[in-house]
Amino acid sequence: MSMISNFLRVSQEELDSFLENSTLLEDRFYNEGNDEDPCMLDIDKAWDGIIYLLTGKSIQGIDMSDQSGLHTIILSGQLIDPEQDMGYGPAHYLTPDQVQELSATISKETRESMLSRFKPADMHDVYPTIWEEEGEEAFDYVFANFQELQKFYAQAAKENQAVISILN
Repeated sequence: MSMISNFLRVSQEELDSFLENSTLLEDRFYNEGNDEDPCMLDIDKAWDGIIYLLTGKSIQGIDMSDQSGLHTIILSGQLIDPEQDMGYGPAHYLTPDQVQELSATISKETRESMLSRFKPADMHDVYPTIWEEEGEEAFDYVFANFQELQKFYAQAAKENQAVISILN
């Protein structure tokens, strides 16, 4: 079974409704027809590779109590409902202000800056374990998904939206 990461852009009011009643979030994420929802993004299995290229660590090495690190692009540590399992744990969220700040930071990342941090021999604990065998193809896969995530965050920042993320 694989672990993929999905994202949802929402208004502050919608975020508040999910914080109040987390079952509404399950309905929103797992509603048929979400493939066409422009407020949703699926970055497949690239999530831990993105975390590594931004922080130099896999999710296993991240202190999730640090809610200011670049890992928050994927998993913020701020939970909608700690008791709710959305696949591989609870949903995480960032407020519109946090999205603005993070979007500005990640917008500066380029192919060259991320490629300079791509060290397949050091990525043995980064999910999925494809780095050494697939080399630059693996980097291209992660970077393409990162670019989609950059656009997603830029749109959320432009629309003053919150971002919710899950691993499923």
